[in-house]
Amino acid sequence: MPIIHLQAKRDGRKAEIFAHLPFNSNNKDNAAAEDGVSCSVCHQIAKEKLGTAETFNGAFEVDDPEKGDQRSEYGPFAIDAGHQRVMQSSTGGFLPTEAAHIRDSALCGTCHTLKTQALGPGGKEIGAFPEQMPYVEWLHSDYPGRSSCQSCHMPEVHEEVAVTSVMGPSRVGMHRHEFVAANFFMQHMLNEYRGDLSVTALPQELTRAAARTVAFLQTQSARVSIRNLESSSSGLSMEVFVENLSGHKLPTAYPSRRAWLHVTIRDGNGRTVFESGTLNPDASIKGNDNDADPLRFEPHYQEITSPEQVEIYEPILKDSAGHVTTGLLSAVGYLKDNRILPSGFNKESAEKDIAVIGEAAEDPNFNDKGSVVRYSVSTGNALGPFHIEAELWYQPIGFRWAHNLAPYTEAEPQRFVTYYDFMSSSTAVLLARTEATH
Repeated sequence: MPIIHLQAKRDGRKAEIFAHLPFNSNNKDNAAAEDGVSCSVCHQIAKEKLGTAETFNGAFEVDDPEKGDQRSEYGPFAIDAGHQRVMQSSTGGFLPTEAAHIRDSALCGTCHTLKTQALGPGGKEIGAFPEQMPYVEWLHSDYPGRSSCQSCHMPEVHEEVAVTSVMGPSRVGMHRHEFVAANFFMQHMLNEYRGDLSVTALPQELTRAAARTVAFLQTQSARVSIRNLESSSSGLSMEVFVENLSGHKLPTAYPSRRAWLHVTIRDGNGRTVFESGTLNPDASIKGNDNDADPLRFEPHYQEITSPEQVEIYEPILKDSAGHVTTGLLSAVGYLKDNRILPSGFNKESAEKDIAVIGEAAEDPNFNDKGSVVRYSVSTGNALGPFHIEAELWYQPIGFRWAHNLAPYTEAEPQRFVTYYDFMSSSTAVLLARTEATH
């Protein structure tokens, strides 16, 4: 909640989130907390120290409130004095100011580089956990200099458009403020239960937003191909290659997200002789140890030989005792992080917060070019030609993350798990697929 966080910082207080629930719009702090993020917050962020650890966790700087109507609100365009006065009077008293840093990925990185604090007995802080690091991942890739956060998540309009409703010339280089990202599922949930959740956005707005998200994921996230497909008297072998098309890990940010390979082999009669990575009706993945048991997790594989093995690209969190957890207040690190790397990402030199963790760190076929998984499959007495389908699926909220909330008796987690279960058939989306016949 950047607005109330910033206000608390200005007042010399520690920001409190849950203290404002339920929201009461008659209280200005509650109203700010409810709004969370506004146009004004992002456009007030100053360039000082951007891109450094001092500004992470939303610790950005804005102009001194004592400056009144001389506080800067930044944009990418030059504004003449006349239009500046008109805009100033219609934007809450801020001074429109041209600034190049508004187009810089470091602006996004201030909030989207987040460490949470793990709590031990008595609420004592016992460690920091890199909850999301897309900006730092991007810095470690070869995307800086050729593609920014804004260029992907705020696509440019390639024609002259009006950038203000209060006069002013049309501009070239305007970016759509769609902030398209990856959590189509929560957009669907907010729409489906809009009455319960007091959602004010129109149904068609959330429908369009979810459709944009899915289209974005299916066109700009990944490619899948089948290589070195061979047959023998004992079965089939092949390599499935997954390439990350984004400028950060795939998936990235909030650690409930996962992608996985669904591979199916059918014989000449169309009968399935092998299948790995089936999505169950309850949104769990067949064969995934973590979905079956909250204390276990599926390892990273270089080779898959059984339907009970599934390649899942995901982070698995650990608590201070080394146990699997989904609790951000107990997480101190990762037991596994084999999220697919972006181009140029050197896993040997990556800093601890964005390191590859687990078996993938030693996998020579898991690198910045992509992930290669070998499948060696027995086909028994089945006859070809064999048809192979390889798919990469994505789920913004994994089954275990939702169902670890089930033991809590409070209304909010119970309601969320109920929503999740009712919507289990729509939790995942296909990112990329390929097929081959041999």
